[in-house]
Amino acid sequence: MGNDLFKTKKQIAVNGKNFTYYSLEELSNQGYEIDKLPFSIRILLENALRNFDDFSITKENIETLLNWKPKGVDKDIPFKPARVLMQDFTGVPAVVDIAALRAEVARKGGDPNSINPLVPVDLVIDHSVQVDYFGTDYSYQRNIEEEYKRNKERYQFLKWAQQSFDNFSVVPPGMGICHQINLEYLSKGVIERNGELFPDTVVGTDSHTPMVNGIGVVAWGVGGIEAEAAILGQPLYFIMPEVIGLKLTGKLPLGSTATDLVLTIANILRKQGVVGKFVEVFGPGLDHLSVPDRATIGNMSPEFGCTITYFPIDDKTLKYMRESNRSEEQIKVVETYCKANMLWRENEDRITYTEVVELDVSTIEPTVAGPKRPQDKILLKDFKPAFIDLLSSGYEREYIEHEERESVIRWKNEGGNQPTSPPRAMSEGTRIETREQNGLKTVWIDKGEQKYSLSDGSVVIAAITSCTNTSNPFVMIGAGLVAKKARQHGIDVKPWVKTSLAPGSKVVTDYLKKADLLKDLEALQFHLVGYGCTSCIGNSGPLPPAIAKAVDDHELVVCSVLSGNRNFEARVHSQVKMNYLMSPMLVVAFAIAGRVDINLTTDPISYDKNQLPVYLKDIWPTDDEINAVLKEVLTPKDFQKNYSEIFDGNEIWRNLEIPKGKLYDWDPDSTYIQEIPFFKNISDKAPALQNIENARALLVLGDSITTDHISPAGAFDEHSAAGKYLIERGVKKEEFNSYGSRRGNDEVMVRGTFANVRIKNKLANKEGGYTTHLPSGKEMSVYDAAVKYQKDNTPLVVLTGKEYGSGSSRDWAAKGTFLLGIKAVIAESYERIHRSNLVGLGVLPLQYEDGDSAEKLGLTGTETFTISGISEGLTPHKLVDVVAEKENGERVKFKAIARLDSLIDIEYYRNGGILQYVLRQFLDNK
Repeated sequence: MGNDLFKTKKQIAVNGKNFTYYSLEELSNQGYEIDKLPFSIRILLENALRNFDDFSITKENIETLLNWKPKGVDKDIPFKPARVLMQDFTGVPAVVDIAALRAEVARKGGDPNSINPLVPVDLVIDHSVQVDYFGTDYSYQRNIEEEYKRNKERYQFLKWAQQSFDNFSVVPPGMGICHQINLEYLSKGVIERNGELFPDTVVGTDSHTPMVNGIGVVAWGVGGIEAEAAILGQPLYFIMPEVIGLKLTGKLPLGSTATDLVLTIANILRKQGVVGKFVEVFGPGLDHLSVPDRATIGNMSPEFGCTITYFPIDDKTLKYMRESNRSEEQIKVVETYCKANMLWRENEDRITYTEVVELDVSTIEPTVAGPKRPQDKILLKDFKPAFIDLLSSGYEREYIEHEERESVIRWKNEGGNQPTSPPRAMSEGTRIETREQNGLKTVWIDKGEQKYSLSDGSVVIAAITSCTNTSNPFVMIGAGLVAKKARQHGIDVKPWVKTSLAPGSKVVTDYLKKADLLKDLEALQFHLVGYGCTSCIGNSGPLPPAIAKAVDDHELVVCSVLSGNRNFEARVHSQVKMNYLMSPMLVVAFAIAGRVDINLTTDPISYDKNQLPVYLKDIWPTDDEINAVLKEVLTPKDFQKNYSEIFDGNEIWRNLEIPKGKLYDWDPDSTYIQEIPFFKNISDKAPALQNIENARALLVLGDSITTDHISPAGAFDEHSAAGKYLIERGVKKEEFNSYGSRRGNDEVMVRGTFANVRIKNKLANKEGGYTTHLPSGKEMSVYDAAVKYQKDNTPLVVLTGKEYGSGSSRDWAAKGTFLLGIKAVIAESYERIHRSNLVGLGVLPLQYEDGDSAEKLGLTGTETFTISGISEGLTPHKLVDVVAEKENGERVKFKAIARLDSLIDIEYYRNGGILQYVLRQFLDNK
């Protein structure tokens, strides 16, 4: 470290102090065309210059960056982030891994204290709160109490890690969402460390880490495995990215929001094809986008398919830093450093991009996206016909207009209140009746004076949630004003809608209270339920019993509306088949409407007490109204107040008892935390690579298989393999918690792999986590089949289609794959993080050559597979030979690309994974 290869190390004075930095301007003076490089590439270049050691980061790496080509080159570049961000779902298994590394070092006679984070790590507990209680003043308190009951052991483990590890901090439950905290507090823009200034950069164990691209921080999501390697001082390696320029012109028109803009961008960039690429935003349109607007866009980078969506630092960045209580000294450091080091947004016309995509922001219209993918944009005015088409094409049900269905007295249909507390069983006297007409289902629920109908298209969940939108004060104040105006017009949310408010930081509720708008949201049952991800990650909690029974018994196609970033099938709630993303303002509107089969641009949203129609335009605030409120209520003091106590936690957290010592005392009876088996008794040297012979297909899957399909995060029942395991160990069904909360226990998680209730395996007749064991022909759970194959020493493969592993960065999607005995995945294409995670676990990602697929090759998954070309001469992107032998002896031969994208990938694969590589390196150097 510290070798100044290009003689670029310079001095800079800020706030009366002298600092060193690596000067990109000096490179420009040496004749390199730095001004033509995208800003994001300049930051990678600075990173390589500063971390050059001629071993893990070489002169060739730096020259590759210096000579960046718009069309990209098939060369590796290294990256050492300044810090690492984690959330608890992915953070717990990462901490388990590091604790297990310590345990193995101790077993081999080493010093366990030598295993410590080498860069700062911030872990935010935000993924475990569930909406058990809603619609009441006590919802937040009871939900957090339930959260601690379910997760006490995990939280004790994390609190132990905070005490045991250096450079490791934990934000306790109930404080906020990791990306919003990162945006509002943790991100510095420029970091000072040991007298040196350099750009703030982050990798996070959550795919939405690019949210802070909006404040000028290069950051992206990685798998837990890669994050652990970064924590332990290893560079991350990836292929030099192409950079797509997104040129914005114009400004948002009245009535449109940053949410509408980001859903439009998702649609455009998915069509463009930006997987594995950087996107950098430029153009005059940026002058009209605040940092929260930019962060909303950066947040959804994984939905676009790109690695980052970068916004260079400019005056808007400094304005937000000032508003969010960054110190004037820090702001001066950011401004001075960026202007001196060619990282300030200017001279955009000189930059060369791979391609440029243009968008006139003034053309944006109110938009939703769904029902299963964030990029499936629907204009609000087209929502109703789009739903009707989906109902017909997806469910073979003929739509019938509401006025043509059986009617009921309007006051019964429209009125009523939410229950005062969430019932755990259907209340006495509740009656459910059903009607079916041309396939369309309508169910009547009669609770005495409260009688209402549920139909296909009814909204049963309306969630103001997710850092994507709750970090943006404009749309949150807007939602409060929609609620206020709805109250003024005497209209309410429908009684069948489960409502929730789950902001990403306490700053939000503070300014809503100051604006006197929280009471309006609460009047519409949008009570605070927690500060966490909730419905956006599937923690919606149970539907009210009568609703749940009606949906299940009558197979209703009901909907959720949420201000989140993900709406994959079965993600928001297992009983909800259609899920739509939209702004918080529209979430309130659709909760009032109670259904999605409505044109809110022309139809009444509801009727007041005098049966007069109320329209969306009647309750929609103007931009001026929103901005006037913002000006009055949002101050730096709100940020100072909340972030001065961010690490304190509540009384329950402070009183948690934790074990002592640098080695974790593993409890063999724990069903939450167990030592991962990867490192136990590891050999000193990596074994020789082997070809894969006579493998069986465990699953044959289609396109767009997400990490939610592979490793679900939500609830599971007693009939699942994981549920049976817990019941055998005395855990009651009501104490199962979720897969996500049990990621510290490999026994639970391997049983949950490929167990999503909506996964469709072509080797099984049943939907869900089933397969057919071969050659017996018996249908059974994926886990049970894998156990049988392992007993017979039969290696396994997975056949799949395009975009395999899209969705959240989820290391257990790779860990579970490995523990099931899967040696290779053969796909048409991969999502970036999941491919990397597979390599990081020693699973070989193979890719069909262009034009090939399982279907085109005539593969059914009943064949045996032999893959050769692995044991000798393995190189990046090597073409390996695959022979699939059918039951009749016929052979299908084809080539597949080994998606080991770099030499370091090969080393990780050879060692059985990235952490095994790091451990062997450490033991070798000991």
